[in-house]
Amino acid sequence: MAEPNDTELELLKLFWRDGAMSAREVQTRAGPELGWAVSTTRTMLERMRAKGLLERRSVHGLAVYSAAGEKVQIIGSVLRRVRRLLDLDRAIPASAFSGSSLLSEDELAELDALLKADAAEDRA
Repeated sequence: MAEPNDTELELLKLFWRDGAMSAREVQTRAGPELGWAVSTTRTMLERMRAKGLLERRSVHGLAVYSAAGEKVQIIGSVLRRVRRLLDLDRAIPASAFSGSSLLSEDELAELDALLKADAAEDRA
């Protein structure tokens, strides 16, 4: 799976919060904010599918998209990039994100374990 860019992360947040959606539903929620036409939204969803970020299935003849990867894994990947960018020699504590409405307590614990394991591997 390819690493998501900032716009793709914004769309993934919609799927993580709202679950599976059609392109029209994504357009209704994100299109106006992003200034996108319906065709742009569809193109973006298909590009994300090609990158392995989204899955598409047919429901009563309607294409419905959903997030393909695990939320914690994707967020962990983004935080690893930040850690490398800042040349940090230890893990970013997941507790820094405890106020997030996007992550449950269980997901925070999973993210913390993932980040600590990555930092330990980098030091080894």
